[in-house]
Amino acid sequence: MYRKLTDPQRQVDAEIGHIQGLVLIRRILAERGAGTDELQECDSVIAESRRQLADLAVLAGTYASAAA
Repeated sequence: MYRKLTDPQRQVDAEIGHIQGLVLIRRILAERGAGTDELQECDSVIAESRRQLADLAVLAGTYASAAA
């Protein structure tokens, strides 16, 4: 499905992909023996991205409600 550039759902989709990439990187780092500090830093970045995703989801929901 193609979305308009102004559709906040595009940002939601992009952030989901970003989080998936971060989780994959964290898993690889853990498998390669990364230290606790490095893994905690990854966890912090993932948590912040999830908070941003939640904000974007609210915005997208508001946009969808207004468009309906």
